[in-house]
Amino acid sequence: MKNGSMDLGKSAKVAPLVDRVRALVRDEALPAEAEYHAEVGKHPDGRFARTARQIELLEGLKAKARGEGLWNFFLTDSEKGFGLTTVEYAYLAEEMGWSMHFGAEIFNCSAPDTGNMEVLERFGSESQKKRWLAPLLEGEIRSAYLMTEPDVASSDATNLEFSASRDGDAWTLNGEKFWASGAGDPRCKVYILMAKTGGDDAARHARHTMFAVAADTPGIEILRPMQVFGHDDAPHGHMHIRFTDVQVPDDAVILGEGRGFEISQGRLGPGRIHHCMRAIGQAERALALMCRRAVSRTAFGKPLAKLGANYDIVAECRMGIEQARLLCLKTAWLMDQGDPRAAAPWISQIKVVAPRIALKTVDEAIQMWGGAGVSQDTPLAGMWTALRTLRLADGPDAVHRMVVARTELKRHVNEAL
Repeated sequence: MKNGSMDLGKSAKVAPLVDRVRALVRDEALPAEAEYHAEVGKHPDGRFARTARQIELLEGLKAKARGEGLWNFFLTDSEKGFGLTTVEYAYLAEEMGWSMHFGAEIFNCSAPDTGNMEVLERFGSESQKKRWLAPLLEGEIRSAYLMTEPDVASSDATNLEFSASRDGDAWTLNGEKFWASGAGDPRCKVYILMAKTGGDDAARHARHTMFAVAADTPGIEILRPMQVFGHDDAPHGHMHIRFTDVQVPDDAVILGEGRGFEISQGRLGPGRIHHCMRAIGQAERALALMCRRAVSRTAFGKPLAKLGANYDIVAECRMGIEQARLLCLKTAWLMDQGDPRAAAPWISQIKVVAPRIALKTVDEAIQMWGGAGVSQDTPLAGMWTALRTLRLADGPDAVHRMVVARTELKRHVNEAL
């Protein structure tokens, strides 16, 4: 381990950054969200084209954040980033989480770009870094991560059947991917894609290879945007994509043939905890909305706070958030120690706990707001949808509980013999 003491508090380095990020998110990003999404569908080219006003709102906030030096926080343990630990970044990601739609993007810290940039920075070739990583770090383009497939249980990455076959000094890609988050965005220029390159006789964890594929390569067809609880998340989108005899050069391979599973595990660990950090921010925003409603709304001659079990509900939400935050910070600290295997079951724990606590808090806030809670008059319905989906993204709860249980049971095997 790098450090014997577990310090989970805000460091002197990150504390002022938290204040600055909080101010930009709450004072400027949150007020812009409603107008940004009211613009969806107004572009003549359809819902997945950004209007001039959307570009103005988002790019203006990005320019302001970058001008203040609030940029690329996520790239921990790297000279290209801010030099933060995962614990330090956790506090910033929580603040970004208050603005569900573009709180993270204005600081160039949004998924799936963060994970893709980490892959390219740590595993990519010099040509891949120049072509894709450099503009991603500048916030000039966006990317998508293509792993999940419609016909196999993709929570087990070794199941993936999307094929890549070598053809001389090139590869031919065939198959379908879906839930390609961000692929609907017109700024999405590169796909980081997992494909099966080895036969069933190869080692189970050496059958897949990761590729960096230009989004405009001939033979790539976007079939449809996937809907999340009836919404298409335009202009970001989660696309269903078909590859038909798509030709890519050998230098599209990341790290090496058969190294895809290794890369995916390195990518998904940080990505999972980043989602959890932001989920805690969502929970805090929901609790604030709940409490404001509870003390300002009157029914049956009393404030809502004094009706039914609402005191208990507020208290349980506060306690749950505090527990989730501490587990998230401990997990971040373990990641900072540099032992991915030791951190893995903790990442699985927080991946279950944080979305569940946040979802419960949002659900209780909706109940406190009544009909307005599921309407466009509050952000709660959109928050609920995103958090319920997060319980499936980067591995469903059941898979993560299995990892936690296996780790726990393994400790007692010898005792039972």
